[in-house]
Amino acid sequence: MDRVGPPGRGSPAAPRLARRPQIRGSRGRGRGADARTGRRRTRAAHRRPGVVPPREGGGALRASQRVPARRGRPHHRPRAHLPGRGQGVPVTATASDRTTEARLRASGPWRNWGRTESSRPTFRASPTSTAEVQALVRLARERGLPLKVVGAGHSFTSIAATDGILVDLDRMQGVRAVDAATGRVTLAAGTRLHQLPELLAPYGLALQNMGDIDRQSIAGATSTGTHGTGGRFGGLATTITGAVIVTGDGSILELDAATNASLLPAVRLGLGALGVLVELTIQCVPAYLLRAVEHPEPFAVIDEFAARVETADHFELYWWPHTDRVMTKTNTRLPLEAGRAPVGPVANWVEERLMSNGALSLMCNIGHVLPAATPAINRFATRVYGDREYVDHSYEVFTAPRNTRFREMEYALPLEAVPAALRELRAMIEDSGWRISFPVEVRAAAADDNWMSTAYGRETGYIAVHRYVRDDPERYFRAAEQIFLAHGGRPHWGKMHYLDHEEFAARYPRFGDFLGVRNRLDPDRVFQNPYLERVLGR
Repeated sequence: MDRVGPPGRGSPAAPRLARRPQIRGSRGRGRGADARTGRRRTRAAHRRPGVVPPREGGGALRASQRVPARRGRPHHRPRAHLPGRGQGVPVTATASDRTTEARLRASGPWRNWGRTESSRPTFRASPTSTAEVQALVRLARERGLPLKVVGAGHSFTSIAATDGILVDLDRMQGVRAVDAATGRVTLAAGTRLHQLPELLAPYGLALQNMGDIDRQSIAGATSTGTHGTGGRFGGLATTITGAVIVTGDGSILELDAATNASLLPAVRLGLGALGVLVELTIQCVPAYLLRAVEHPEPFAVIDEFAARVETADHFELYWWPHTDRVMTKTNTRLPLEAGRAPVGPVANWVEERLMSNGALSLMCNIGHVLPAATPAINRFATRVYGDREYVDHSYEVFTAPRNTRFREMEYALPLEAVPAALRELRAMIEDSGWRISFPVEVRAAAADDNWMSTAYGRETGYIAVHRYVRDDPERYFRAAEQIFLAHGGRPHWGKMHYLDHEEFAARYPRFGDFLGVRNRLDPDRVFQNPYLERVLGR
């Protein structure tokens, strides 16, 4: 495997340190950190090949506090002993043969993209190297502060929220190594999915599958179970062949097929509970094209869902509530030699910017003010949206901009249960009298062996329900959840649900094994937060 040397240093934007209003509750209006989801549809041919280099801290640097690596329970000190807000706080820890400094800074409020969760961390940190991550973890353990890592904030749960130290890995991005013979690429954990087409292009590689949003970091996407669609393809975490993780005492744990291989099924999809991922090795595939066929069909096509999934490379559908139509999308994999036939720039703007975002936002706002208009609006949408065919690079077909904010719940069901669950969902919506403006998304994935995967041990269909950000989702989501649970459903870890650890233990055969690994790698619960306590227990 060839190590990739950094051609230069990145220049991440400096964070705003001004105090911001306190966010109260899940729908606070204060100005918090926000991951923008507008997507520049830059074609790979017009991009400059290269990598986003990792930024390495280094050297023996002076610092005012030395944090030893101690065993056992963390020593809790009063908050008065912690430096105050507004101060740059150097912390040190010895890593191998050098001393490395990592800095904390004051933190304003944080909130996620969907505006479902918020928190006020005491400190923020943006490490530039593995050694700096070690220093931060050791400080958190010594001082009894929880530490959580956040990526794009695209999870709808509070999986990344903390009142302790919030860490981003935005200064740890890019390709670290490439094995051209196997197609395996080692990435710094903060690398964003939307950067990968440019990063992988020089090597003629691509991800084997993607979801429809590409703003997430590679570590965040894999740790929460992000997936695309395709009956022969697992979620993104199934492509991990190796990892480097900083555990709860600040130690480095390396994993691959030859080293600590028994832990890979836990670490690949670790929920942020086992440590801080700093590197991931991903199995890529030769770059390819997709022929996309998007077409409206009758609702009854749901009875063919399993058959469509089996015969197509990638199949998904969207049902607009209050209608008898679904929008289907079938993607077929093609070699690059087949040639592109992309959507023209004007047509692409109309479909993805005007219709999928601008018009959708307008329709949702009208439905919010005049709920009775929602059924007619949805029927209109099924007549004007999504009837086209084109061929383009895989990442251009898989992903799309998402500028209209929403909340989402997604459940994984046995593949054969999808038609019955959808019919029950449709009947529930009609009987309730609710007016639902957002479509229901239906996808599929192959079975896998990652212990906390929603597709563990079974071919899986996914049903995702959404509500516009201005609409209260709780009654709708709770009612939908009961339908999904009755069909053996498992909720997506990064999307809204109402379950706790007792219910998860009954739905995941290796739940106890995962907790055992957690006890081994983070016995002091440095990476704990209320969400993990709820879904995993203490």
